[in-house]
Formats: sequence, C-alpha cells, structure tokens
Amino acid sequence: MTKIASEPASSQHRDVLIVGGGAAGWMTAAYLAKHLGTDRNGGPKITVMESPDIGIIGVGEGTFPTIRNILRTLGIDEADFMRESHATFKQGIRFDDWEVTPKDGRHSHYFHPFEQPYWSKEELNLLPYWLLQDKDKRLPFAEAVTFQKKVADSKLAPKRIHQGNYQGPLNYAYHFDAHRFAGVLAKYAKDLGVHHLSGNLDGVTLDADGAIAHITAKEHGDLKADLYIDCTGFRSEILGKAMGVPFKSIKDTLFTDRAVAIQVPYEKPDAPLESYTISTAHEAGWTWDIALSTRRGIGYVYSSDHTDDDRAEEVLRAYVGPMAEGIEARCISFNAGYRTQHWVKNCIGVGLSAGFLEPLESTGMVLIESAVNKIVEFFPFRGPLDASAHIFNEAMTKRYETIIGFIKLHYCLTKREEPFWRDNTRPDSIPPHLRDLLALWKFRPPSRFDFTLDNESFAFFSYQYILYGMNFETDYEAARGSLQHTDLANHLFARIVQFGDQASKDLVSHRQLINAVYKGGFVERPNTPMAVAR
Repeated sequence: MTKIASEPASSQHRDVLIVGGGAAGWMTAAYLAKHLGTDRNGGPKITVMESPDIGIIGVGEGTFPTIRNILRTLGIDEADFMRESHATFKQGIRFDDWEVTPKDGRHSHYFHPFEQPYWSKEELNLLPYWLLQDKDKRLPFAEAVTFQKKVADSKLAPKRIHQGNYQGPLNYAYHFDAHRFAGVLAKYAKDLGVHHLSGNLDGVTLDADGAIAHITAKEHGDLKADLYIDCTGFRSEILGKAMGVPFKSIKDTLFTDRAVAIQVPYEKPDAPLESYTISTAHEAGWTWDIALSTRRGIGYVYSSDHTDDDRAEEVLRAYVGPMAEGIEARCISFNAGYRTQHWVKNCIGVGLSAGFLEPLESTGMVLIESAVNKIVEFFPFRGPLDASAHIFNEAMTKRYETIIGFIKLHYCLTKREEPFWRDNTRPDSIPPHLRDLLALWKFRPPSRFDFTLDNESFAFFSYQYILYGMNFETDYEAARGSLQHTDLANHLFARIVQFGDQASKDLVSHRQLINAVYKGGFVERPNTPMAVAR
C-alpha cells in the first residue's frame, strides 16, 4: 500500500505552488482560485512560477466543446476571450483521405461534428434505420443525422451575434492561439488573487518520505508549499525527473512521435474562415489545418519509424503550397504516453508533464480540464495531502486509456496502402478493449451502454461518427423486422436536410461573425430564436 504523506501541522490554509505557466498552469490556477478562493479571501495561497525562458510553439490549438463549460464557470466573457486569444469557432473535424489512399484524383472524407445525432420529440434512434438504407443512395452518416456539416462546409458560424455567452443553436468549440489563451487565463487568475513569480526551476528537494520538501528557483531561492502542481511540460521536471514516476509509452499503439509545423498568413485579410479542423492523411501521418483569425496553423504529425524529417517537411510544404515559401517550419518531437501516477504524495502533474498522446481530436486541453476538475473536487483542505491520490490516479489512467482507444479507432479502420497505415491495422497494435468492441459492432451499432461515462471524454455518438465515417460494416439486416418506424425515420431524415437549408439562410459567415465579435462582442437579445426548430 502506498504510504500517505503526512499532514503539515503549520498553516490553517494550504499553500499551492504551480510550477510552470502556459495553458495548463494558468487554467489550474484560475480554476482553483475560482472554486477554492485565494489568500485574499481566506482560501489557500496559490502561486504560479513561470519561466521567462521557455519558448512558445504557437502552432494553433484546437479544443473540444467542454472548454466552454470551463470558461463559463470561470465567468470569462466569451467575446473578450475570443478577441484576446485570436479565437475562431470550431464545429468539428473534417477527415480527408483517411479511409483510402487517393488514386486518380479520387479522395474520401468524412466529418466528426460536435452536434449529437438529431433526437426529436418522438425519441427515435435514427442510426438503425440509416444502417438499413441502400448504401449507394443514403447520405453519409454525419450528414444524415445532423446539419452541422452543411453549415460548416458553407463556412458559416455556429451562432449569431445576438446569442449570448457560450450559447448557440449548434454545439461548438474554438481554435485559438494557445500562448494568448494562457495570457487570458493569467490575467483572470491574477485578478482573483493568484500570485505570479517569474523564475526558473533550479532544483527539487525531497524529504525522508519522498515528498517534496521545497523547490529552488534561481531568482527566488527556496520556495515551500503544501501542494505542488507540476506544469513543466514535456520535461516533467518534478513528477518525472525529481520524483521518478515512470512514463508509460504507447508507441506500440499510436505510432506518431514527430510534428513539423508552420504558420501561414491568409492571402487577404477578409479571406473566408473554415470552422472545422481539417485533418488530412498522408503517407506516414496526417496534417492539421487550423483557421485562426489572422493566419492558419498547419502541421504534419508523423512517425519517425516510417519517414524522416526532411521528407516530412516536403509533405507539409506540398500540402500548404506556394504560401509556405520563405516561411520557416518548426520541428517538434514528442513521446506518446503518460505517467503511471499523476498524484504522488504532495505533487500533482497536469498537462504535458502528466502525459501526451497526439494532437488528433484535441485531447490535450480535455485532459487538463479533467485534471483540474478533479483537483478541486479532491482538494485536501485537511487530512493527508494524498488521501485521494489513488482515486485521482485511477480516474486519470482510465481517462487516458479510453482516449487512446478512441484515437486508435481513427487509424485501425483504414484501407490505405502505405506501411504506416497498414501497421495501424495490425491486431496487436489495437487495444484489447477496442478489439472486443469492434467485434461487437460488426453486428450492432455502438451504444451508450458500451462506455462508462465517468471515464470517457467522447460520447458514444462520437464513436459512431468515426466508425461509419470510415465505412465500417455493421450487419444489422436481422433487425429489419423489428424496426417499426421506417416512415417516421425517413420523415426525420428529410427534416434534418430542411433544417440545414434553413440554417444556411439564418446564419452569417464565420468571418463576418468573428469580425463583429472582435469589434463589439455578443449582444444578447431575448426572443430571437433561430428559425430552425430543434
């Protein structure tokens, strides 16, 4: 049994020292300050020590809709956040060429929208009826059960200027500049009473029990707290290096370990804005293409076992085209995996210091959100500092494992022919739990009961979007006789198409809304419903 760190006998309120800034450090600080208070109002003293020497990658960050819950809870105005972070809207991810290798100018694509499948007052699950439609005549699954792709393909926004903070008829997240986003969180956290130190970590001293006695900064000497939160990024200076927590590699499941990234300006300032991430498969990985307000962040994620850095940059520049000429590309190396424990004694790892999988589906920010929610819930006001560590560790490990399975789902269904993609279909590279689910889904579609919700970052319908976007075969013919509402289902499918047509008339362009938000913010007006009835 893990020995529990003893309770400090001194202060009435426990001090928290967050080592490292960025989105992980400042989101942790802001969220703790909002929910626990600070020493300004009788809560714990919360300090962020941020290194001034750490370089900023700044490639553009994609998020998942749960980020809106965080920002809403913090009370940050949506327009202010978007303006300061150069944020745009994100309605999902378009996957190009993931299913088959392009040949003779023919390409494949599918869409993972943020909207859940249409659920009418009749409470009819449309997926079984879609499965039994004529494959040559039916719409792609995401287009049959939502109208979000129609909206996004038309470069329209997911909401209107008259809809208030974090509200809108369609589910959405954001693309933003991660460095600027951290600045938004830092300002908010400081306003709540979070202390800020600029300094470089120089050492970590452990006590006889292996807990942190104090850290040392070049600029500040010894710094002591009750609880230390490691946000030092890939270096994992405290949790990994000082405390020796092992790193569990998942290289045998997710093969990518490199990225080369570039920032590309628009040809003209009023260029139309995409409102989804475009993920395009290539010979040894995939590119992300993220539309920020003033530039595109584009990168190629690849496996060094299947290509080399020079070839990777060639692929990236060929994708970008002439706009990449004369612009420097930046190389990034990463190890896919996670620490075997995230909370050890009086130290908690958050963000990259705890683990990183790969950029697909924007799970980095999701994992930060999950960690800070749990820290608030488990915060040790009294008693042993690590009394909840085993629960935290188990929950975060399960969260990582389910995300790994979800990401692998995108890869293992491919029919592409290159070695990277063929290797991704090897049964021994697919997690056993995912293999079992794929066997079940050959004869029935994914169900919400296939998943333990507390461990999932993605709902069951996200699995459906990926599965059927990749044209997975589910033999549901034996169920045809039990489906008694075919006429109603067909009516609903037609209604969704009509909704898309109406939304195209009601919504403005993505660029138009971004310009309006940056200029004046949202102007909430009551009784201005969208013409599309949900």
